[in-house]
Amino acid sequence: MRWRALTPLLAVAVAAALATGCGHRPGAAGGGRQLTIGLSLDTLREERWQRDRDMFVGRCKELGARVLVQAANNDEVVQNAQAENLLTQGVDVLVVAPHNSKTAATIVEAAHRAGVPVIAYDRLISDSDVDLYLSFDNERVGQLQAAYAVQRAPKGNYVVIGGSPADNNALLYHQGEVKVLQPFVDRRAITIITDQYAADWQPVEALKIMENALTRHDNRVAAVVAANDGLAGGAIQALAEQGLAGKVVVTGQDAELSACQRIVAGTQSMTVYKPIKKLATKAAEIAVAMARKQAFDTPSRRLHNGFKDVPSLLLEPVVVDRDNLVSTVIADGFHPLDQVYAGIPRAQRPRR
Repeated sequence: MRWRALTPLLAVAVAAALATGCGHRPGAAGGGRQLTIGLSLDTLREERWQRDRDMFVGRCKELGARVLVQAANNDEVVQNAQAENLLTQGVDVLVVAPHNSKTAATIVEAAHRAGVPVIAYDRLISDSDVDLYLSFDNERVGQLQAAYAVQRAPKGNYVVIGGSPADNNALLYHQGEVKVLQPFVDRRAITIITDQYAADWQPVEALKIMENALTRHDNRVAAVVAANDGLAGGAIQALAEQGLAGKVVVTGQDAELSACQRIVAGTQSMTVYKPIKKLATKAAEIAVAMARKQAFDTPSRRLHNGFKDVPSLLLEPVVVDRDNLVSTVIADGFHPLDQVYAGIPRAQRPRR
């Protein structure tokens, strides 16, 4: 590995990494050399990504590898610089959840120049020679959201709120939603009154989108197809201001604790639960195998990223609503029952 002087931008990224990164030193790998995995995350501001980090780091530690974690706070320039920093630290494998699926291609190029393989984690990196992609079936996520909505609101005005347009997953969610909604639109049962992406997945953007839609259409909304729980929360805030919370179907994704609590309260209709432990654990196991140059089961599925057909392992997401909260997120230990039902008297809470 050739060491390079840090550019001013990279120096800033290194300073940020000291605040957001974490490392573990569980002991040397074979040959006396400690394996090091780099984990480059778009953000740690959301509960979901904190779980990914902790589970990934924990499994790598069990396997005898340390992990250097850096998070870019939704800034593609910072993420690219942080990835460069991880490479200068001599990581054996780089695992990237990109902020911008297209510009992250430069990360793959830099890693391959250094002889380091790259795993795209949760979000596919476009237009690149990325080695592997691990995620959930993201188009299926959008289909599940839209299908849930049309089953409960087969007619009326719909608001569709997507995530960051720079995130390839947001495009896949939308693609899945459209496949389900379009037949209803074609026969004029459903009217899409708003279809917008929210910059950087910010709930405040969803709040603004929802407020504008309600104002323009005199509060006549049957359903909100929100791409994740944060956006759902922003939309529900706008609905609550008009006395409509709980009266409009609202979808979500990620099974965040606050979203599960809203489902119990009746203001959010559903969330798409993605068993993150399976994803993070599998990614850690493959990353360590790559670092050791050991064989692993290469996924047979391929997804084209604009440059090549990338070997892709896609796990199945699960619809969660009030009827199966206990048998899914609670049974899996994703959230404790007492926290999910914190607003409900103990005597009225379901039994496990």
